[in-house]
Amino acid sequence: MHFGVFDHLDASGLAVSELYEQRLQLIAHYEKVGIRSYHLAEHHATPLGMAPSPSVFLSSVAQRTRSLLFGPMVFTVALYHPLRLAEEICMLDQLSRGRLQLGFGRGVSPLEMEMFDVRSEDSQARYLEAYQVIMQALTQRTISHDGRFYKFRDVPMPIGPYQNPLPPLWYGAALPSAATWAAQNGINCISLLPPAGAAEVLRTYRATWAEAGKDPGDIPFHGIGRFVVVADTDEQALAIARRAYRVWHTNFWYLWVHNNPRNFQPPHNAYPETFDKLMERGQGFAGSPQTVGAQLGAQLELTGANYALLDFAFGDLKLEESMRSVNLFSQHIRPTLDLATA
Repeated sequence: MHFGVFDHLDASGLAVSELYEQRLQLIAHYEKVGIRSYHLAEHHATPLGMAPSPSVFLSSVAQRTRSLLFGPMVFTVALYHPLRLAEEICMLDQLSRGRLQLGFGRGVSPLEMEMFDVRSEDSQARYLEAYQVIMQALTQRTISHDGRFYKFRDVPMPIGPYQNPLPPLWYGAALPSAATWAAQNGINCISLLPPAGAAEVLRTYRATWAEAGKDPGDIPFHGIGRFVVVADTDEQALAIARRAYRVWHTNFWYLWVHNNPRNFQPPHNAYPETFDKLMERGQGFAGSPQTVGAQLGAQLELTGANYALLDFAFGDLKLEESMRSVNLFSQHIRPTLDLATA
């Protein structure tokens, strides 16, 4: 079993410069306790994502750490020119000497797309075309393309990725069909769905891998993402989680509340308004090490996940609260889960 961290890097009430500094300190601590990877979301014009340029923040992560793997979860590909994004990917992989983990996606928010003059109805086609260009740019020294959205000829790519042939790819899957595509292409897969939905997605992933005749021992990471708060007692953890989640949830809904002149629909399967309801849906854990360990272990068994992507820092969680949560997880929960999956 492997463990990573997912981070929206949402507004916490701190000054932005201090938010960045404290989060970088926490990320260095993730490395110290043996967390495998750090995955950063991308959002724009919203306090849900205070790192709208993941590459800029991740370049600091590359310099503050030595072994931690890191990357976007995901780059909102439809908002980039693919050549520019390919160059940034190569730079990050070279700066970190091969620690970049590369997450791609269309982007979940039509409001954010519209702000960049990308029409919702075009976003999927734009994403797919840009993805094809990026894959070429990461593996070829000169590329040409004549598509609907992008046209160029004989563009040199003097900087390639450090990893050969390219960094590991990651994808967020909300539907079994997405898991099928990820497994067919050997791409690591994460589901943020409640347990039953996540179990279906990951079963599809494993079945697709097996149907292709591939070695089950070589199967990529396929896991679940969950909010986590660990404290000495259930009561302490719940009080912290309830407070912090209220702030995160306000950040989550910001665009729909304040910038919705065209009545866009909210995100599919949107997160509930309280942490208690989040726990009822199985998308978050708050409690003592014994409580969280039992709940997380049960979900890992149900879904068959080989990767757990945990969010230890959200809303107005204080640095010391997140540090305490990470330490309790590392000292008391992770060893039992490692034994259970050995």
